[in-house]
Amino acid sequence: MNKTYVIGDIHGYHDKLIAVLQAANLVTEDNHWCGDDSALWFMGDYTDRGPDGSAVIELVMRLQQEAEADGGRVIALLGNHDIQLLAAHRFRHRPSTGPGKTFLTDWQRNGGVSNDLALLNRRQIDWLSELPLMALEEDRLWIHADAQLYPEYGDSVDAVNDTFYDLLHSDDDPAWDKVLSQFSEHRAFYQQVPRVLDLLERFGGQQIIHGHTPINSVQWKPADQVTAPLVYADGLCVNVDGGMYKGGPGFVYELPPLHELVPVV
Repeated sequence: MNKTYVIGDIHGYHDKLIAVLQAANLVTEDNHWCGDDSALWFMGDYTDRGPDGSAVIELVMRLQQEAEADGGRVIALLGNHDIQLLAAHRFRHRPSTGPGKTFLTDWQRNGGVSNDLALLNRRQIDWLSELPLMALEEDRLWIHADAQLYPEYGDSVDAVNDTFYDLLHSDDDPAWDKVLSQFSEHRAFYQQVPRVLDLLERFGGQQIIHGHTPINSVQWKPADQVTAPLVYADGLCVNVDGGMYKGGPGFVYELPPLHELVPVV
């Protein structure tokens, strides 16, 4: 039976990513795919805040190719920091409504790492610009953020992804600015089961998988103690952001059947 794994926000921590992938027996000692026919989901936010976002992007891109050749799959979603990196590259000193007043300064103030922008190449730009914002698979709704922006951009997963594809290939800087502002929301689903049910009814699925909000900031404990996901909202949501940039070691989570997940809050 094929196994399904998920990992949350990496934020440039390439070495931590390698360590958890090796521990899960998904990559070899020399960092090549060995997960056979397994599926591995990345939930977005590959860069910013950590030391080597460019290397993270290159690794995920390569693992996608290697997994496909071996009968497995590596699926990557788009995160808000990925959009912000693209915006800093595309618009730079154009004015924004963010705290930095320009797209470049907004990105810098939100953890942008100069080397990530300096090393951003056409392959990486094209890859990031074509990532889906959300997915529906295995009766689960996969999204980056515990935020409420998704219904504004379409009534189905495909419609939302099409809208964002068009956005990321446009020069409509006010639209980019608006999206980045909307992504500043966190914890929209905590103690909000009706809100979760509404999202699932609109887009499908029985459970939401997301990152975006570090688990330690919800559970109020040190990030280095976070080694497992947070299942909440009566089991309807699974947060997999291990808080690597806050000092967490990160983790790869093997998803059990839906009926075996037990909420902890």
